[in-house]
Amino acid sequence: MLSVFNALFPVFLIIALGAVVKRYFVSDDGFWLGVEKVTYFILFPCLLFGNLALSDFSQFSVGPLVIILGCGQILMAVITFGLRLPFTLSGPQFTSVFQGTVRYNSFVAIAAAQSLFGQTGLALAAIGIAIMVPLANILSVYVLAQFASDRPASLVNLAKTMGRNPLILSCVAGVAFNVLAIPIPTALANTLSILGGATLTLGLLAVGAGLVFANMAAHRNLIMVTTAFKLLLMPALVFALGRYFDIHGIELAVAMICAAVPSATSSYILAKQLGGDAPLMASLITAGTVVALVTMPAILMFL
Repeated sequence: MLSVFNALFPVFLIIALGAVVKRYFVSDDGFWLGVEKVTYFILFPCLLFGNLALSDFSQFSVGPLVIILGCGQILMAVITFGLRLPFTLSGPQFTSVFQGTVRYNSFVAIAAAQSLFGQTGLALAAIGIAIMVPLANILSVYVLAQFASDRPASLVNLAKTMGRNPLILSCVAGVAFNVLAIPIPTALANTLSILGGATLTLGLLAVGAGLVFANMAAHRNLIMVTTAFKLLLMPALVFALGRYFDIHGIELAVAMICAAVPSATSSYILAKQLGGDAPLMASLITAGTVVALVTMPAILMFL
């Protein structure tokens, strides 16, 4: 129990530090936008590529891990459609709720997995990202196009969106280098390690800086239900699938970490770009991040 707390508390402490720094020291939105861009387009792809390309996954059940995370995400997407009628949601509102349950925060997942299980946890979390990030983007862009946009979703537009995503590209490249056993020079590997080492600190600070606590009372019940779906139901689905496929040990623990993290801060950007309810999305991200401070340690201690 103490080891789980000691591993996860620093992750959320850095997120809180980001919120404090944004509030009292560096309030310039342009600065934080720059931090997010550098982290998202350069540092995080280097971290993912390096770990996927250089790690030895032969001793782990990678196939079942991919299956339970992918299936859990799809089941969560299907179940979320059931929220639209009870809450009489508008199209834009539904898209934000959908992103709130289906998307997940890669920075928190990677940081928690590494803090608990070192480089092995980080590498397995990168495998989770390799399946969950593309799937989350495909599902979210499709739903936004269908319910919040006048333009119908098309396979061509979805393919273009996926083809420009730096996280997806780095995952595909890393897996390809690993499978084909393409050697990476030591100097380049060390460069990737240095760049990757900066990812989690800057990424978590940016998560904290993006928290928005205003106007959360306007959709209190909807926020509570969506947060419960994301932080409790999603881990329960992944746990049940893990037991069915006989996944246990560190693989199941990392899968649960990936399932138990809050929604990604990039969901807010996507909501603004494609016509979703951006203020609701900001509230969902904030509520999920705060509540995860309690639910993530509880879920991992249960394991």
